[in-house]
Amino acid sequence: MQQENAIEVNHISKCFKVYSDKGHELKDHIVSGKRKNYTKREVLKDVSFSVKKGEAIGLVGHNGCGKSTTLKLLTKIMYPDSGTIEMRGRVSSLIELGAGFHPDMSGRENIYINASIFGLTKKEIDRRLDDIIAFSELEGFIDNPVRTYSSGMYMRLAFSVAINVDADILLIDEILAVGDAVFQAKCFNRLREIKAAGTTVVIVSHSLQQIEQFCERSLWIQDGRIQAEGQPREVHSRYLDFMGKRRQKIGSSTDASDKTGKDRWGNGNARITDIRLLGESGAPQSVFKTGESLRIQMDYEVIRPVEDAVFGIGIFRTDGLRCYGTNTRLERFERFDLRKGGCLELDLHEVNLLPGEYSIDLTIECDVGIPVDYYTKALRIEMYSDIQDVGVSRIKHTWTFDRHCETDGGNETL
Repeated sequence: MQQENAIEVNHISKCFKVYSDKGHELKDHIVSGKRKNYTKREVLKDVSFSVKKGEAIGLVGHNGCGKSTTLKLLTKIMYPDSGTIEMRGRVSSLIELGAGFHPDMSGRENIYINASIFGLTKKEIDRRLDDIIAFSELEGFIDNPVRTYSSGMYMRLAFSVAINVDADILLIDEILAVGDAVFQAKCFNRLREIKAAGTTVVIVSHSLQQIEQFCERSLWIQDGRIQAEGQPREVHSRYLDFMGKRRQKIGSSTDASDKTGKDRWGNGNARITDIRLLGESGAPQSVFKTGESLRIQMDYEVIRPVEDAVFGIGIFRTDGLRCYGTNTRLERFERFDLRKGGCLELDLHEVNLLPGEYSIDLTIECDVGIPVDYYTKALRIEMYSDIQDVGVSRIKHTWTFDRHCETDGGNETL
């Protein structure tokens, strides 16, 4: 193991057996013996990485990719089928907070039990006891049985124990949302102090923003292998782009012309009969990256002539906020009448909606806004991006620093 490293993972693989023949009675196990019908699921495949002393890294990837399994192998909750893991120093893990807590014992007693699991002696716990209790902010409840604690109090106490064991390596799995907002900020600041003191930190989280704030490096695990590693923002951009395209493939199978359960009204003189939502390639698509273009094709039939027809569109956020709307009259189309059915095509260029879900209303009106076929929530789109702006849409902008500002560069366009 190299001197500068705290963790070295070398070519580890891990496989689980998924049994299909489940015995439900004791007789089944006695008569049939051991279960034999199973399939192997390879969760990790030849994974290697190292973490330097005092470095913080984040593990990212979709659910089931192998992130938490990697962390459990590091904690030695389980062991790899092949490969080796070397770690230098005392390890503390924030994976299953409160593992080992006894509900009938007091918070104080459970501190001693939990801290001893992390390898602390009674003398070491005695020295840290006041700090643990003070950090948890549970002074008034510390001698009550933990079964009387709320879930938030339970998590506070467990978190306080785990971060007060003076670990050389800290392993964290999706538990940074502990307690209320003020306590969460307190926990995050405490983790920064631990890192500054030289502790090596490995975080598994779906909160990419937290990893970018805290970690120097990210590892993207995809289907049991390391897909990419490097600067968090660079890796996360690639990961989000991959997940967005994956969602596009899933979303493209949705039938956008499905009209069941939609609210529609109008005089019925004309009717939208089919809708197609297409991406830039011309293929069906319902998931888009911020800044991409999309096309809406709408077939309609005419039952009775529609005088002074108007076609319109409205885009709404899931909470009902109107994000954008226009129609052929607002855009000063010359008056036209509908005599027979046809197809309307609308191209929306560079849709800069921020990540989230949106619905699209399509309308046919006549005269002074009389609804002919008002089709609400006719389409659903999902936007994705690594953009962290807030609001509804992305506005291209430029920051300009004058000569009195201390900066290495000049203007920057985003």
